[in-house]
Amino acid sequence: MHDLYIGIGSNLGDRQGNILAALQRLRARARISAVSSFYESDAAHGAEGPAYLNVAAALSTELDAEDFKRFARDVELAVGRARGTRRLAPRPIDVDLLIYDGAVMQPHLEARPYNVAPLAEIAPHLIAPPADGSVRRRERGLRFDTDRQSEAPEIRLSLNRAGVSGVRRIVHLEVDGRALVYNAEFTMVADLALDRSGVHMSRFAEILEEATLDVLARDDKPARIEGLAEAIAREIVRSQRAVRADVRLRADFGLERWTPVSGKRGEETYTLVGIAHADESGTRRVVGVEAEGMTACPCAQAMVREHSLHELVDVGFSEAEAVRALDALPVATHNQRGRGAILLGSDQADAIRAEDLVEIVENSMSSETYDLLKRPDEFFVVNKAHHNPRFVEDVVRGILARALDMYADLSDDTFVFASQVNEESIHKHDAFAEGFGLFGELREELRTGTYFTPKTDLAAWLGTRPSPVLV
Repeated sequence: MHDLYIGIGSNLGDRQGNILAALQRLRARARISAVSSFYESDAAHGAEGPAYLNVAAALSTELDAEDFKRFARDVELAVGRARGTRRLAPRPIDVDLLIYDGAVMQPHLEARPYNVAPLAEIAPHLIAPPADGSVRRRERGLRFDTDRQSEAPEIRLSLNRAGVSGVRRIVHLEVDGRALVYNAEFTMVADLALDRSGVHMSRFAEILEEATLDVLARDDKPARIEGLAEAIAREIVRSQRAVRADVRLRADFGLERWTPVSGKRGEETYTLVGIAHADESGTRRVVGVEAEGMTACPCAQAMVREHSLHELVDVGFSEAEAVRALDALPVATHNQRGRGAILLGSDQADAIRAEDLVEIVENSMSSETYDLLKRPDEFFVVNKAHHNPRFVEDVVRGILARALDMYADLSDDTFVFASQVNEESIHKHDAFAEGFGLFGELREELRTGTYFTPKTDLAAWLGTRPSPVLV
């Protein structure tokens, strides 16, 4: 492994976002051990455009110097730099190799204060900070004496939740041992005490950036989705002086799948979910997935079967022959596209794999579905579904039971939540069901055959309260 230091700069577009995106992509071929603060400076003498934002980062990689430079150029292109950008022209991203295995790679590095200042922060043993004051360490946001949010409100009532939703960011996550980049959506809310007018809405976006940088600098591998949500929730409580905070992170991911008959390879898309709650007593988190499938209605199928039995008898079949024929053939019914979900909370989170959760959800429906289907595959899916009719309630019970079986070694304190929404085909409404509880509560109900009430719900397990923001 080779040790190196790089400088990353941007003076076009979302400068902080561009730098963070470059750091995320660099992790594909390098381990990041330290990242500096942001530093701002005017464009260098002879350069064009607005002020630059710069950071320095310490990396280790198996690439030699020339291979790393080529990799860095690919990163620049991926983030948005145009090919053939003139040397001193403004640019959304610039990645420079500064030091490689102790050797300075940039001529007259000491004359480049925009590189020296951030480099001196993370490697003071290698270089001294610039003395001319042309580079300014940048605060994460403008600071004003006016802080209306911290003042007492006109009506002194506390609020249960205030925050932001639909915040989209590119994040680097580990899913089942694979490190990939995901387009994720965040929801972040905090409780608001009765003596504070509001939360700092812009601060939530800054917390995202800080948490991402913190993970980049601290961990030798990408975070799990629930770990990143937990770090953000903890920071909201600290920075917003909130009583408690809740964070939900959703990211689409793909799994390799083969069609059931033709064996065509494809990639199916699922949704990864991480939810975390933080308060003064600590943090709690859950991880889960959402997956699509189909269900066949048992009720309509039973009515069609009953009618078909009478029809067969009326045309001369004996009742025994009619029953035998109907047992051999799938009976018609109406179908629904369903979306199922499972969430698990456990101290042994590393034992929970996204692919296993997907299989739990898909196998609880009448049949899994595929983006690509040849005609034999279509027959397989339809035939399977009609031999395996399921109510929306059956799906949820199946998810809970399969979770208990797959994770039988997890303790009674493990939490599970299951839900299913069916988009009805012959009704103008959707069908919905959910179930939840601790493994111990569900195991007791199965063992005794008696209703265990009240079961622990998601809000109780996390230590928060029910909210459509979270579920």
